[in-house]
Amino acid sequence: MLEEPSLRTDHSPRRWTALWGMCLGASLVWLAFADFAVVVPTISRDLSVSLTDLQWANNAFSLAAGALVLAGGKLGDVYGRKRLLLIGLAALGLSSLVPALVPGSMGLTVGRGLMGMAAALVLPGTLALIPPMFPAQEQPRAFGMWMAVAWVAQAAGPAIGGVLTSALGWRSIFWINLPLALLAYLLVRRAAVESTDPGAARHIDPWGLLTSAGAAFLLLYACTAGQEYGFGDPFIIGLFCGAVVLGALFILSAKRVRDPLVDLSLFSLRPFSGALTANFTMNFAFGGISFLLALYLQEVRGYSALVSGLLLLPSIVTILVFNPIGGKIAQRYGPRLPVRLGVVLLGAGTVVAGVAVRDYHYWILVLGLLLLGCGLGVMSIPLSDTAVAGPPEELAGTASGLFKVSSMLGGSFGVAVLVAIQQQLETHQATDRAKAAGLSPQQVDDLGNAVTDSKLYDQILASVDEATQKAITAAYHQVAAIGTSRAVYAAGLLCVAAGLLLPVIWRRARK
Repeated sequence: MLEEPSLRTDHSPRRWTALWGMCLGASLVWLAFADFAVVVPTISRDLSVSLTDLQWANNAFSLAAGALVLAGGKLGDVYGRKRLLLIGLAALGLSSLVPALVPGSMGLTVGRGLMGMAAALVLPGTLALIPPMFPAQEQPRAFGMWMAVAWVAQAAGPAIGGVLTSALGWRSIFWINLPLALLAYLLVRRAAVESTDPGAARHIDPWGLLTSAGAAFLLLYACTAGQEYGFGDPFIIGLFCGAVVLGALFILSAKRVRDPLVDLSLFSLRPFSGALTANFTMNFAFGGISFLLALYLQEVRGYSALVSGLLLLPSIVTILVFNPIGGKIAQRYGPRLPVRLGVVLLGAGTVVAGVAVRDYHYWILVLGLLLLGCGLGVMSIPLSDTAVAGPPEELAGTASGLFKVSSMLGGSFGVAVLVAIQQQLETHQATDRAKAAGLSPQQVDDLGNAVTDSKLYDQILASVDEATQKAITAAYHQVAAIGTSRAVYAAGLLCVAAGLLLPVIWRRARK
């Protein structure tokens, strides 16, 4: 039997046990967010699945979580944040079995979508329970621990996915969630206290939920489908216009509805708006380049899933080292400085990684990963403390929900947009060679959307001889390296631009 909601605050030693359970739950979400990219080539070799289909399976998780996490935060405010967190942990563990057991791309996409729906219940509670459970002087440490575990899980996701795939097969990245979710459930149920907002309306704004989720879906669908149809296609333009219309309706609805899904007064808090912008930017960049680099290392460089995941690990070192440093800088100078510094460092590291990809110098890639890890570490504590602990406590669930919306949608759009940039910037060298070999226009289009060294890729090239297959593959590898490098550059420049823009959004507080 779950505890009834109450407002009591527990400052006993059990709060740290509860925090471990909350951090484990959050890390499961971020692990699921990050570990899929490294198994994409393996799945493509095992199943005849295109890269677009695998992008949808990858983004189904973050899109579902991003679209519903606001509702999850609101439900937690009303019915109890601990209660919703426990329901979410149970659902996450069980739904992870769907992509592991149901065959084909449909099982992957639907299963990861269900996991994302469960994550929408998990994430708001893991953050929103910190302020009522910890005294003010301990909250930065608690938020720092949460952010460190979350970022380590996200940064280590490719390595963990590679290890599991090499040892137990790619389906193991899903069923491993069940025992870990059970452990997190037991820790939270035993040690966490309940927290609610007594003044919250006991209903969810359906119009706000539909318009916000619809706008996010149309934007992501346009970014992904545009790679296949072309971004000048009337259908894709219509999707972008529809997303703008739904976004405008969401804002109008939030202003007129009595109890909106999102209290727009949160955006009048400059620190909150600045933290949200920085959080979206860093998840866009890190989520997108992690996906691209995991594919690049396997498709172009020929590494296994295990080795590719391990090669992406260096950023963990500087994330852990600079995580407490960012908190100390924030205590002395305020959160604005370390957040801005972190975004610029993230951008610089991403640009360095782009340099390494073009001609492949691994030690330059290591330097880039270490540098971007510095940026992620130095801004993590100030970001979470500003976005969640900064707003009034009665809006903690909504604030943490918005914070996680920016994280999940940032990662989704990072993958969709950067892959689109990669394909748009590719030269015609590979397609010209494929056409010259006698492949039809449709086969050439399908070839560009297939993972090399996969069943689908082999099926398309079955009509040409082995020497021609090798020549076409070499051309596609060269093009992929150029496109990946330029897409990573674009992510780095976005971070630098965001760092320059932050002082305008997040103005310095007057004394």
